[in-house]
Amino acid sequence: MPDRMVRTSSPFHRAPGGEPQSRRDWLAASGGGLGGIALAALLAGQREAVAGVAAAPHPACIHPPRVKRVVQLFMAGAASHIDLFDHKPELVKRHGEPSDFGEPVEAFQDGLGPWLKPVWEFAPYGGCGKMLSEVVAPLGAVVDRMAFIHDMVSTSGVHSAATLLQTTGFVLPGFPGAGCWVSYALGSLNDNLPTFVVLPDHRGYASNGVKNWDAGFLPAQYSGTVVQPAAADPVADLRPHAVGPFVTASADAATRDLLARLNRRHEAARPGDSRLEARIQSYELAARMQLAAPEALDIASEPGHVLALYGVQPGRGTWPAEINAEEETHHFGLRCLTARRLLERGVRFVQVWSGNDNGFPRRNWDSHEDVARDHGPLALGMARGAAALIEDLDRRGMLDETLVLWTTEFGRMPSSQGGRGRDHNPYVFTTWLCGGGIKGGVTSGLSDQWGYKPLDRDDPTTVHDVHATVLRLLGIEHTQLTWRNNGIDRRLTDVHGHVLTDILA
Repeated sequence: MPDRMVRTSSPFHRAPGGEPQSRRDWLAASGGGLGGIALAALLAGQREAVAGVAAAPHPACIHPPRVKRVVQLFMAGAASHIDLFDHKPELVKRHGEPSDFGEPVEAFQDGLGPWLKPVWEFAPYGGCGKMLSEVVAPLGAVVDRMAFIHDMVSTSGVHSAATLLQTTGFVLPGFPGAGCWVSYALGSLNDNLPTFVVLPDHRGYASNGVKNWDAGFLPAQYSGTVVQPAAADPVADLRPHAVGPFVTASADAATRDLLARLNRRHEAARPGDSRLEARIQSYELAARMQLAAPEALDIASEPGHVLALYGVQPGRGTWPAEINAEEETHHFGLRCLTARRLLERGVRFVQVWSGNDNGFPRRNWDSHEDVARDHGPLALGMARGAAALIEDLDRRGMLDETLVLWTTEFGRMPSSQGGRGRDHNPYVFTTWLCGGGIKGGVTSGLSDQWGYKPLDRDDPTTVHDVHATVLRLLGIEHTQLTWRNNGIDRRLTDVHGHVLTDILA
């Protein structure tokens, strides 16, 4: 009687090679085979997402889009809402009196000194009469297009965690940045430029560095591409190195062709591994950027009145060591102008940073010692650049299709620290939005009389609400924009988030 694949009278069956095999091994092999088929199908689906095989919109794109692109302005170090945007007459009245919060307060550096009034005077601006500090007065020209949120809260008073929360929706590293999710959902408007570009502070990265714009568990191709507008080479390694003058255009093309064939051969033998595909696309994009990026980053082609609008001074030499308003205006304006040039050429998401995480005296918004010294130059430069960006986008007919988002990781305390500084305040801070789909000249959510906590402590605004709103304006339903990771359908808004309908036009 010929052997059967399975015989109940024996604990063995014959494997294809003729060797005896136990039922347990056979079942494991069979189950593994079926599981392997399912896994292969799953990975093939993810691979299609990585390779951009499916031309159809992401299933989460179910709303009529109000905007095509986003620019996020991030103030690293925690900008003081009290000294910039959130007018508190009670602090002026009680200036110098012992601070009394009516409850125990956990301060980051025990900055619970006397009440400290705003460092600068406030005045009304625009038709809406919004009260702004004189240090951000340039924003007064566009304030009627802006919506302020004064009851933002963070779950952490630590810079690294709070910054990640604003950029990725989570306080822990390893999660994709907001720009990565937008890239994944919408794809590119220009195949010759990255979908997500990051413009760091000219002095260096903020807290967490690249983790703020890394793709995390999403395919690597969705990570942000760093561009340094003030550097001699804004995009690192885009051109042949100076030590290789022997590299010709034809040799370069032949090398890239050979590498492409070798990479595809390697990839074909490893189906389902998205890492190589992402790396290949990255290098192919870099090759295309050799032609597109220099033109996009060439601010010398801008007319003089545009450069003056942003406060950019081409050809300016070495800057003084101390922080000053002229320096900040030039560099932040340069990043904002670069952002506009990238946006109009099809980049979907641009992140503009102000402040870095190294060096002392401080070169960021973390004003523990002296608000006037640190915030003054930074705020003037930011206000000039942001106002210019909004005005420039409006002049070019782009503002109605662009969302401008200003944020920081948390706010600062209404009490003083060391007389002239302010401690961390994760309990309340300010964010503002401007552009397409935004109702201008309005305020959503209020802080209390001190600017210490939300006026309505039961219903504050979270970063997940802001992210949900940003996605909605892009036409994306935030609850459906997911990626399966470790058995969980992850999303930018975690399990939270409500669209801020009261600021939508």
